[in-house]
Amino acid sequence: MSELLPHPVTGAPFASPVEPGTGWPDDLASAETPVARTAAQVRRLAKGAADQELDARISVCRACPRLVAWREEVATSKRAAFADQPYWGRPVPALGPPDAPVVIVGLAPAAHGANRTGRNFTGDRSGDWLFAALHRAGYASQPESWAAGDGLTLDGVRIIAPVRCAPPQNKPTTAEKQTCAPWLDADLARSAPFVRSIMCLGAIGWDATIAGVRHAGWEVPRPKPQFGHGSRAVLRTPEGREVELVGCYHVSQHNTQTGRLTEAMLDEVIGSL
Repeated sequence: MSELLPHPVTGAPFASPVEPGTGWPDDLASAETPVARTAAQVRRLAKGAADQELDARISVCRACPRLVAWREEVATSKRAAFADQPYWGRPVPALGPPDAPVVIVGLAPAAHGANRTGRNFTGDRSGDWLFAALHRAGYASQPESWAAGDGLTLDGVRIIAPVRCAPPQNKPTTAEKQTCAPWLDADLARSAPFVRSIMCLGAIGWDATIAGVRHAGWEVPRPKPQFGHGSRAVLRTPEGREVELVGCYHVSQHNTQTGRLTEAMLDEVIGSL
């Protein structure tokens, strides 16, 4: 076990990676939560899980050996700036209410962001941009988020990722994306009765969302809609409801620092949801 270090909000001591059921803010898992260790087990455990149980099962998944090894290596080696903090070092479940009318689909946790804090987009520059924009639009209770338990709440929006573990070089393999897909399918199914818009940050989120809703029997335009900033397509649920799919450049440092994505561009897309 690694050295116990204080959580930056609560001060409670935790090892890195964090053991389930030890009191990390918003951790829904326990020592009894079933753990998926293969792709087949992911498919089985993703089906039929209730809201909080789904998030708990996602947060203890160990089905991709390369991702497990990487996320835990990062959690124990740490970045110097965070050497005095515990690292979550586990898969990251969705953030926000399950009945939100807006769903945002990202890519994967950042190694020293969500992999450290245990919460999507929390504790890194990408999250600074996203939460500030969500706050301006009235979806977030505060303009920044730096740790689980810091007081942030989301209203009307839910954030999920196609890949739940931080991948090396931010590049999950095709097999890893396929293994993780049933978790996304289950999250999208949970949101289906309520969602009106799905905003995809980047082409990977766009493609994963289209694949996920097709698995669920939704109608998707053909030919397949192509991703672009501001791209839009109308999806139709099996019940006949229309849901708008909206593309947005990812809030990565590369995009925001080079000006490919500006605050005005991000605000325009979010404001249209």
